[in-house]
Amino acid sequence: MSEKDEMTINERRKYLHKMWGLYRDAPKKQKSKMLDDMEHVTGMNRKSIIRILNGRLSRKKRTNERGPSYGRNVIDTARTISRVLDHPCAERLQPNLVFMAKHLSSHRQLFVDEDTLEGLESISISTLKRALANINKSADKIGQKRYPKRKRNSFKETYPMRRIPYDMPHPGHFEVDLVLHCDEDSTGEYIHTIQMTDVATGWCGIQAVFGRSYRVMKDGFEWILMNLPIPVIEIHPDNGSEFFNQHLLRFWKNALPDLDISRSRPYHKNDNRFVEENNSSLIRAYIGYGRLDTLQQLMILREIYNDLMFYHNFFQPVMKTIQKIHIDEVHYRRVFDHARPPLDRLAETNVVSKDNLEMLMYMRDQVDILALRERLEKNIYNLWHVKPTKDATLVNIFDTLRKEEDNPLVTLSFEPTKPVQ
Repeated sequence: MSEKDEMTINERRKYLHKMWGLYRDAPKKQKSKMLDDMEHVTGMNRKSIIRILNGRLSRKKRTNERGPSYGRNVIDTARTISRVLDHPCAERLQPNLVFMAKHLSSHRQLFVDEDTLEGLESISISTLKRALANINKSADKIGQKRYPKRKRNSFKETYPMRRIPYDMPHPGHFEVDLVLHCDEDSTGEYIHTIQMTDVATGWCGIQAVFGRSYRVMKDGFEWILMNLPIPVIEIHPDNGSEFFNQHLLRFWKNALPDLDISRSRPYHKNDNRFVEENNSSLIRAYIGYGRLDTLQQLMILREIYNDLMFYHNFFQPVMKTIQKIHIDEVHYRRVFDHARPPLDRLAETNVVSKDNLEMLMYMRDQVDILALRERLEKNIYNLWHVKPTKDATLVNIFDTLRKEEDNPLVTLSFEPTKPVQ
């Protein structure tokens, strides 16, 4: 915008409306000076400014509407060109009206005279928008409704979208997520990490799987469920097809008939905020972002996760939000409780029986945490120093599945029922 640009009618009216109060209360000599300034700023005649300030500040509506400035030929030609170009916006269409009119005329698709070309050259964008407002653009678009629509995932649409409250008092409500270990190369099959995080206690179940097909996902969830001391009341994954498919939903229905399944809203990572935080502090912080795609790496990673679950669930202090103090409409401050390991938080609930709780406490007492850290360091080093072989990427999925003779880390018995509210 330059200094030479004139003010629009609305800008002049707005300026005069701002000056009206000052002009009304000013003495006569100052009014004369103010009129000089307003005349210089707006470019209006002095008498017109006085008439507006002493009369009606708002714009008066037209008593007689202005007639059309362009003939029927100009409007029809503009509509034809708009249809030919698949109805672009007026800003894109207006500079190319004359060119397209001449082009269509040269192919004898349109007859255009000189008057029509002059009208097409002078027509404004606003007039063009009004001329094209009442036509059915969707019916004329290329390929419109002539191709099959994108099919929605009907499996997940039947499950509600929500967020598990941060102050959920009852254990058993798990956020679920899948971590990819492919780095920047997502081709082929590679290792994934399934993680389940309990909102109330922070207890985590982790398992590494090769790929994300139904067989390996089912195998990973079965292993996690056998090692959870908490009955699962609800699972809350994102909207990925690895979670919402006919086979895995049937697995959950058979394994836990009373299970509640909910999901996060698309593109709202904070709906799974607890498991997402653990993806960073528990998975990426120890494993990193490189690509893992061999059977040997899978077995080493599973050993790492066995130790990480003991390390996190038995020893790592976890802080839990107990209150949010709102400072204003947008900002708030969190209030945390005393940091305690997930096992101590679990002991404060009535979900685990006395015998199972004593078993977990005994297992923690038997863990040599320094030896556990050394084993983690060694396995993480071995994980990223696996020597590649010629058939490293040729992994049989059935070799990655947990064998029947594999014993779970913790064997606990519980009734997978909901607590009494």
